Amino acid sequence: MTTEEIYQLYLQHPVISTDTRKIAAGSIFFALKGDKFDANTFAEQAIAEGAAYAIIDNPAYQLNEKYILVSDSLAALQDLARHHRKQLTIPVIGLTGTNGKTTTKELINAVLSQKFKTLATQGNLNNHIGVPLTILSINSTHEIAVIEMGANHQKEIALLSSIAQPSHGLITNIGKAHLEGFGGVEGIKKGKGELYDFLKSGSPEVGKSESWEERVAFVNGDDAVLMDMQKARALSNVVLYGTRNRDNSVSGKLTENSPLLSIEWTNSNSAEKYAVKTQLTGAYNLDNILAAICIGVYFELEAKEINKGIEGYQPQNNRSQIKRTNTNTLICDYYNANPSSMFVAIENIGKLKADRKVLILGDMFELGDESAAEHEAVIRKALDTDVDERIFIGKDFLGQKWKIKSKKNITFHATVEDAITGLKYHPIKNSTVLIKGSRGMALERLVDLF
Repeated sequence: MTTEEIYQLYLQHPVISTDTRKIAAGSIFFALKGDKFDANTFAEQAIAEGAAYAIIDNPAYQLNEKYILVSDSLAALQDLARHHRKQLTIPVIGLTGTNGKTTTKELINAVLSQKFKTLATQGNLNNHIGVPLTILSINSTHEIAVIEMGANHQKEIALLSSIAQPSHGLITNIGKAHLEGFGGVEGIKKGKGELYDFLKSGSPEVGKSESWEERVAFVNGDDAVLMDMQKARALSNVVLYGTRNRDNSVSGKLTENSPLLSIEWTNSNSAEKYAVKTQLTGAYNLDNILAAICIGVYFELEAKEINKGIEGYQPQNNRSQIKRTNTNTLICDYYNANPSSMFVAIENIGKLKADRKVLILGDMFELGDESAAEHEAVIRKALDTDVDERIFIGKDFLGQKWKIKSKKNITFHATVEDAITGLKYHPIKNSTVLIKGSRGMALERLVDLF
C-alpha cells in the first residue's frame, strides 16, 4: 500500500498508536521494532484492543484486510508524517541544541499559546519515532507547532528536519554532549548545524501561507559559534536575540537570581523596557527565556502576552526545578548532564546568595574517550567554585579521585547507594543544594534525604 493510500486511512482514523498498552479505539497501530522486541507480534493484540488497522512489515502476521503490509513500518510512519506535513500551512518551529532544548521548547509554547492554538513536542518525543508522531498529531485546529529534535550522532537532525520540514528554526547552543556518537565537538557542530542546512537549502514541499515568512533562523547573537555557523551558510532570514549584540531583535539581562530569575528585556522596534519574573532558576536559562521572547515578538504578540507566558511557565521533569524542604533548598537538575551543562550549573550556584551551598554531582554518560578528562575538569571546576561541600557520585568521578590532592570538603561515592548511606550518617541541613547528573544515575533517589 502506498503512502497516499495509508494517508487516506489516517484521515479517517487520525490517531497513531505504537504501544499496545495504550491503544486508542479506532487508531492506526504501527508495528515498530526495538532492540528487544518486534511489535509485529503484537499486531493481533492491537486490533483486538480496538485499533482500526495495523501497519506491519512481516507477512506472517497479515491475518486479514486490517493488517496492512509495508516493507518497513518505521519508514512508513516517517513517510506518512512527511506527507501530512506537506498538507499543513502553519509555521513549524524546529528546535535543537546541546542544552536547554526542552526548557526552551516549553517556554516558546507557553508564550505562543497566549495568542495561538499551538502544538508542541510532548515530553522527550524528539527522536526518529517521536518527531513523526508529533507531526501526525497536528490537526486543523492548530496554528503553530514547536518541534523539538534531539540527536546523538550526525545525520539525525537532517532526517528529523526532512520529516518536520521546519519553516523556522532555533539551535539553543553547541556544547559537549554525546561526544562518543558525534565524534567530538566539531561533529556536534556539524550534526546540530544540519538544521541550518535545511533552512538554507531544504526544499520543503509544504503548503504556503502569506501570513508568515519561510525559513527563518532565530540565533543567539552573543554566541560566537552559532553566529559563525549561520554566517558560513549565508542564511537569508536571521533574527537575533541576546544581551550584547546591537543587531538583536530582542535584548535582555538578568535583574535577579535568588534563586528564581527576574529579567528585563527590550524590543528593538520600540526600545521600551519590560520586566518579568520567572519560576526558573539558573542564570544559564536567560538565553532560553530570551529565545522565547524573541519568537513571541516575531509572531507579533504583545509584551503583556509574552510576559504572561514566561511568568506562567513552571519547570518540571527535574530540569532547573526548585524544591524546598523543611531545612534545604534543592536545585533539581538531574534529568540529564554533560560537561557544558555541568559547568554552567556549577557557575550558577557559585553566584547564588546562600548561607551554605552544596554540590552533589553524578557521572556523565556517552563521553567516549573524553570521559576521564571531562570528569576531572568538572571536579576542578567544583573545587574552584565558592561552595561549602562537594559530593561526587559514580565510578567515572571516583576514577579521578587519585588526581585530586585538595581536601576542600570533597567526598566521592562509587554508587548512589553509597551516597545514600553517607548522607544518612552526615545529613545536609540549612543549605542550597545542586543535584545534577546523567539520567542513568537516577539521582532522584537522594531527594528524600533532604
